[in-house]
Amino acid sequence: MPSIIGVIGGSGFYSLGNESDSVAIQVLTPFSDEAVVLDKESIAGRDIVFLTRHGKSHGIPPHKVNYRANLKALQESGVEGIIAINVVGGITKAMAPGCIVIPDQIIDYTWGRQHTYFDELDAPENHIDFSWPYDLALRTILAESAVSLAFTVEQGGVYGCTQGPRLESAAEILRLKNDGCDIVGMTAMPEAALARELKIPYASIALVVNWAAGLTDEEISFADISSTLDEGIGKIRQIILSAITALP
Repeated sequence: MPSIIGVIGGSGFYSLGNESDSVAIQVLTPFSDEAVVLDKESIAGRDIVFLTRHGKSHGIPPHKVNYRANLKALQESGVEGIIAINVVGGITKAMAPGCIVIPDQIIDYTWGRQHTYFDELDAPENHIDFSWPYDLALRTILAESAVSLAFTVEQGGVYGCTQGPRLESAAEILRLKNDGCDIVGMTAMPEAALARELKIPYASIALVVNWAAGLTDEEISFADISSTLDEGIGKIRQIILSAITALP
């Protein structure tokens, strides 16, 4: 199992709650002129590296995140396993707002993102096996941690990753549902694929904060999303901290 864990925070999740003991570091990579800012801390004797995907002020939209720089910075800091937090919409019946999901599959609907490290024509090993995007061992530990805390969790599900930053139309959600997607978000890709290219085990824990477009008679309310996010993010934090403690 990994000795140094990376945690990628999504919307509403900007720290592991231990800021007083964390140390900010800056890591330069070939994929950005600006350094990637990471927070390093120790939990249960294990080194943790925390990255805020959208920036501390949530100023970076999903399609503008520099995923290549982020993942490379985590690798350069010694990370050997990644837990990513995603905020998503629910599509299928089981994925109601407030639900916690540990997905096992992805369908990528994004476009135009810098999605690979193998841009050169002679790049070696440029065809990664992506049959199972999420690491089984990390997924299992996350699920067991949720159960140990008496939290209900959906083990498995297909994450449909859309371009954003706008939300989807009702017709687009119907298409995703017909394609087999259970949840919809904007940040799983190319993050998961880049982790695989770097050979870093990667898993996601997703919080459903709303029904996707067209599945209710109501418009999507960001007030309701914020309320569900506030209620669920504490559970996500507890699950991650428990999982980190449980890692062998």
